[in-house]
Amino acid sequence: MPSTGEHKEKSHTTPEAKNGAPVQTVENPKWLTAELFEKLLKDTVTNYKSIKCFEAKPALAAGENYVTIILRVNIDIELVDGTPKSLSYILKLPQEVEAYKDMMRKHNIFEIEYRMYHEVVPEFEQLYRLSGIELNFSAKCYHIEAPSEFGVILLQDMRPLGYKNANRLEGLDLEHTQAVLKRLAQWHAASAVRVETKGLYPELFNKGMLAAAGGDYFKSFIVSIKSHVLESIKAIEGSQAYIGSVSNTLDKIVSELLRAEGYDSSEFNVLNHGDCWCNNVMFKYDSEGKIEDALLVDYQMIHYGSPAKDLHYFLTSSTRYDLKVNRFDYFIKFYHDNLVKNLELLKYPKKPPTLKDIHIAMVKHGLCGFAAAVGVMPAALLESNSDATIDGFAGETEAGARFKNALYTNPSFRKHMEIVVPFMNNRGAFEM
Repeated sequence: MPSTGEHKEKSHTTPEAKNGAPVQTVENPKWLTAELFEKLLKDTVTNYKSIKCFEAKPALAAGENYVTIILRVNIDIELVDGTPKSLSYILKLPQEVEAYKDMMRKHNIFEIEYRMYHEVVPEFEQLYRLSGIELNFSAKCYHIEAPSEFGVILLQDMRPLGYKNANRLEGLDLEHTQAVLKRLAQWHAASAVRVETKGLYPELFNKGMLAAAGGDYFKSFIVSIKSHVLESIKAIEGSQAYIGSVSNTLDKIVSELLRAEGYDSSEFNVLNHGDCWCNNVMFKYDSEGKIEDALLVDYQMIHYGSPAKDLHYFLTSSTRYDLKVNRFDYFIKFYHDNLVKNLELLKYPKKPPTLKDIHIAMVKHGLCGFAAAVGVMPAALLESNSDATIDGFAGETEAGARFKNALYTNPSFRKHMEIVVPFMNNRGAFEM
């Protein structure tokens, strides 16, 4: 129990809807109580006395996150001198879907993310600190003893500090895209330098979820969306020339991605974020609306390999329609310029990759772009949807069928596919 006094405990299962968006429906676990946070508060808050009010509710509308359950925990406390203080945290919990649990038993992404926050991210930040640069890649991560099979992730809530997500439905404009690419270049540079100073990462970080889970869940997902994807592509003018290749690609995409899951030691490699789309970046703005800072969040899909994987994932899923293809090569050069700058700053002992090296890697890993186009981009472009759950992607339920239909018949998705698919075809992405 709290150290002194009594507290009020609220247990919300749905947040208030914003702008008419459907809310997540989440039943808080019975173990999620104020008592769980007592030790943390005693250790981190000077002159902490007691909890006065505790509330945990979903932090996001339906369709804003799929892999985990995200709760916002609000705690009102009293200090020793009687001063009230309000605190806010973000709590990530594992999904209760059985197929997801099977994956987690093979590849615990909560252990990965916890260790990333507590071991790897501090190493990256220290590399910059030693070079005279103070930066934070992410929010603070705290430890609590939660009786969850796979663990939990407790993070500092960055919203009170002015951080927020950009509008994913519009896609990121030039300024936002450049901000993310700058941050990715810093991350990738630090990750490469860290390997040269400490050796390869533990196997837990090297292997992505696709390889660790054996691909069964992802194969089910592709089977469930294939007809929807092909129907969208058939509407593209001139698609007759490559629709057969796209169909063949969908049949083989999981096995091909598994084959390319590792890393080539003869090439430049980084620790990929693995899930770098607009919802996993938080921006802070100045009084004039200019971007001051960009933070990466969600380190559950980390894997070691070509930086082309992160670049395809981000640029395909999250950029604005008028930039996605027209500025693609410019974005690669912008990233490369910043990558080299940071590698030199951190005293990378090897020759940095050339711009040509990065472009070659982008062509070599073009299938990653197509995977993002059919697996991430439709979710990024879909308005909040009450059927939007991880089970809806690969499940065979009525809600799942409605959700996939909404994803792949969405006019915004089809509009983006009209430029993305021919662009990828012209770069050989569908050559197995």
